[in-house]
Amino acid sequence: MASKTPLNEPTPPFKPQTQDAPGLDAEMSPRPRHSAEAYKPAGKLTDQVALITGGDSGIGAAVAILFAREGADVAIVYLPEEQRDADHVRQHVEEVGRRCLCIPGDLKDSSTCKDAVEQTVREFGKLDILVNNAAYMPKRASIADITDDDLDKVFRTNVYSYFYMARAALEHLKPGAAIINTGSVAGMEGSKAILDYSASKSAIHAFTKALAQMLVDRNIRVNCVAPGPVWTPLNASARDADEMAEYGGNVPMGRPGQPEEMAPAYVYFASNPDSSYITGEVLSLYGGTTQAG
Repeated sequence: MASKTPLNEPTPPFKPQTQDAPGLDAEMSPRPRHSAEAYKPAGKLTDQVALITGGDSGIGAAVAILFAREGADVAIVYLPEEQRDADHVRQHVEEVGRRCLCIPGDLKDSSTCKDAVEQTVREFGKLDILVNNAAYMPKRASIADITDDDLDKVFRTNVYSYFYMARAALEHLKPGAAIINTGSVAGMEGSKAILDYSASKSAIHAFTKALAQMLVDRNIRVNCVAPGPVWTPLNASARDADEMAEYGGNVPMGRPGQPEEMAPAYVYFASNPDSSYITGEVLSLYGGTTQAG
């Protein structure tokens, strides 16, 4: 297989690598691409304010940077051990003339979620866009290996935090606001290697549709982006080194997506001029795989 695609995105084989959760962009080789240099901003989010969970790395980092390039100020929430990646994102946001509020904290706690919303509103004066993106994806060989505490951690990170953030944000979101959730191909098709994660992502898809129905009369749109394989530390933390060396090679495009290729979908859902008639949608980004939905 050629070492580069026509879009010049990295393809397998990669350097064998793995990380302990939550993982860092800074420790991946090659580093995930999030700047989307070929992307042409058009002021679609001028002077809006976005709050992005898991905004320090992977897809969340790319979303924060593209939102800033479209004119938004951003707040990002991340675990304290991810500070190095968060600082990197803040630098990129500030380089395009926007503000970036960095909020370390554990989103499994509802008080952290409420505080993140309140900090954002105090800093920027409002909130227009919520992106629920933080995730935890452990690898399990058997359902017997998933303890009660393990299951609780997955669902509190991947599902409860989305509820907590949306509940807190709705005190501030006005008509025309948007909530965007991050789902997964695993929530469409399931994956035996990540059973609890698959179940949590399926819950996010249903949460998206139900919340969209609940908020349509308030003119607040709720949508979801469901990626396939993406080159992120989340995936590196759930796979062994040899798996990551071939990661993404089984999809029709022959490679994992890069975060910068996911982020324009979030811009689309955040932008009223682009998607004002769309709510309750789960958009699949699977590198050519079509059977998932």
